[in-house]
Amino acid sequence: MEKLKLLVSQQEIEKAIGRIAEELKRDYRDQPPLLVGVLKGAFVFMADLIRALDIPVEIEFVKLSSYGTKTKSSGKIRVVQGLRSPIRDRDVLVVEDIVDTGLTIHFLLDYLAKKKPRSLKLCALLDKPSSRQIDLAIDYKGMEIPDVFVVGYGIDYNEKFRYLPEIYYLEETS
Repeated sequence: MEKLKLLVSQQEIEKAIGRIAEELKRDYRDQPPLLVGVLKGAFVFMADLIRALDIPVEIEFVKLSSYGTKTKSSGKIRVVQGLRSPIRDRDVLVVEDIVDTGLTIHFLLDYLAKKKPRSLKLCALLDKPSSRQIDLAIDYKGMEIPDVFVVGYGIDYNEKFRYLPEIYYLEETS
């Protein structure tokens, strides 16, 4: 059985999104980016981020799989849904809910880089650097969190808890 403990409040999420949005408006004011959301977890963050921007953007989604029904990444990543639009010579911003081991996002960035975008950057609401297995840079980061399994604000555990408006961590109980 799982017990949920609050990790990040709605106010903290809103503050992080506002800060990221200001950075994006500054960096992309002259060239609208293509935001590539990573499904399913990033959809809530991406929607709120887009609403916080006052610059034109286009959106696209990819769906990857590496967790299955576990709380740790399997390390085996596969593209479940790829891009439907060309990204060659575009400014591409990947929007991710959380960067954990780095394996999945490294896989995605490599996959996208092969499609020859003009620029390719990463935006993540949550960063869990203590879990990192691959060194990678997060260009726009909301906040760092400890090495705990989180849910809420679009992030799930076995398709549960996405609806929560705040971010919680799972505390295992027996």
